[in-house]
Amino acid sequence: MKTIVVRVPDRLAAQIEAESRTRKISKSEIVRERLNGVAQSNRDVPPSYQDIADLIGSVDGLPSDLAARKKHYLRATGYGRKRHR
Repeated sequence: MKTIVVRVPDRLAAQIEAESRTRKISKSEIVRERLNGVAQSNRDVPPSYQDIADLIGSVDGLPSDLAARKKHYLRATGYGRKRHR
């Protein structure tokens, strides 16, 4: 097993120490459990594509090739030009 040094805020260190005393295990074991828990919980988070997959293509009136010709459509709509007052 490798050793690493990590600096944590005083509040977090106090929480880890208290949990270590309560559970009667080492602070290192607490930190390993927390790191493993974070790594496993990140696997459960779906990629952002899945979050918006149902919205893709749901806006009516947009051209089908918008992604390929975005500059053309922005120029055609006047986006970015100064407006007359």
